Amino acid sequence: MALFQELDQVTYKTAGEIKAVVPGSLAEEVGILPGDLLLAVNEQPVEDIIDVQYYAAEEFVDLLIQRGEEQIIFDIEREYGEELGLEFTHPTFDTDIRRCNNLCEFCFVLQMAPKFRRTLYIKDDDYRYSFLFGHYVTLTNLTDHDWWRIETMGLSPLYVSVHVTDWEKRRLFLRNKTAPDIMEQLRWLSERDVEIHTQLVIVPEFNDGAWLARSIEELAELWPAVRSVSVVPVGLTAQHKYKMRAHTETEARDTLAYVRELQAIYQDKFGVRFVYPTDEWFLVSEEPVPPLSDYDDQALHENGLGMVRHFLDEWEGVKDEIGKWIAENGAVPQKKITLGTASLFYDTLAKRCAEFAELTGLPLDLHQMKNFRFGDGITVAGLLMAEDVILQLKQIELGDVVILPRIMFDHPERVSLDDLTPAEVAQRIGRPIALADTMGDVWDVVLGVSNAMYGMTDEE
Repeated sequence: MALFQELDQVTYKTAGEIKAVVPGSLAEEVGILPGDLLLAVNEQPVEDIIDVQYYAAEEFVDLLIQRGEEQIIFDIEREYGEELGLEFTHPTFDTDIRRCNNLCEFCFVLQMAPKFRRTLYIKDDDYRYSFLFGHYVTLTNLTDHDWWRIETMGLSPLYVSVHVTDWEKRRLFLRNKTAPDIMEQLRWLSERDVEIHTQLVIVPEFNDGAWLARSIEELAELWPAVRSVSVVPVGLTAQHKYKMRAHTETEARDTLAYVRELQAIYQDKFGVRFVYPTDEWFLVSEEPVPPLSDYDDQALHENGLGMVRHFLDEWEGVKDEIGKWIAENGAVPQKKITLGTASLFYDTLAKRCAEFAELTGLPLDLHQMKNFRFGDGITVAGLLMAEDVILQLKQIELGDVVILPRIMFDHPERVSLDDLTPAEVAQRIGRPIALADTMGDVWDVVLGVSNAMYGMTDEE
């Protein structure tokens, strides 16, 4: 049911632009349309999708919509848990995202090369994105209203970049003289039953050694509210302007050994390992990555924990699948396939490519892609530039299909950091492009059933 507002229209500070209405949903049934602006839910103004979820968690929901010059109230009756069916252009309605007020010397935004798209130079630090999407934030820019929302709406878990727990040391680390005491903030959250996942980005000779030990110890005092500590190595581009440096192999190996010693202690104390090294420590140290059980079901995959193990475990399943396929169908289709990946993952992938060739009789031509734009210090596939990859692919003999890491194009519009689509890469190198996360994706390419193929004339 929709009622036109009879009283004078109210001006609202924020409004959620509705991008799409799910077919068959409650919103479609009552007549809400894409392009409408959501102003309020049950008479409560809304500033983001968190407000929408919170205030709409009722059996009867009134939605105040702005459509052109008119304000319309839509009455909806819903069952518990039933979705409204609204998709918004942005998850936050007041601004696209809250900006960071720190000037960390290791901040990747401050190390960006010039002439990328504008959004890559935005330093985001938004607690709402932390709750909604697991982004790590510093908690240095929250207002009283923000803290009220966290407490009242139960915004848990949150993901917090701590780096070092000592107040003054952290202010130096963030280059923010007004940064509040992070331990006081975490205690406040723990008293309100908000769960927190934390991370420490470790910079040699700054927050390692005794500082690292102290930070982990103090965070452990807030267990079980603080659920995890991710230990992350610093990443520095060729544009880094300061005096920080990356870890040596020896330092990486020592840090990994120390963290694993702590894991054994906290396993006995808490029943979980509590502190977790990211995959990069294992790859740089050439140490075997642990089984997925070592991550205690923590939702930390996007922070670089357990990604390699997931890849390896998936390959074990794909090997069985390939074996069964060969037993039923005979010889594997012969295609010349070229793969590219970044240096950090190269050795791991090379071993699996060799196993693939032995199992199928089909060799895979793997090449290590260098990151010219960011420099040799950046070794992960997600930060490869399409232009860099194109330049290197043009210098080698390519197969019938070129497979690149899907994460190179990890953007809603599926473009690389330098704004090229897979189809544009295909055009530039004169070969179809396939994107892959796993060896299963590679096998799909061999069978011709990949759902991420981009021909030289594709527009997608």
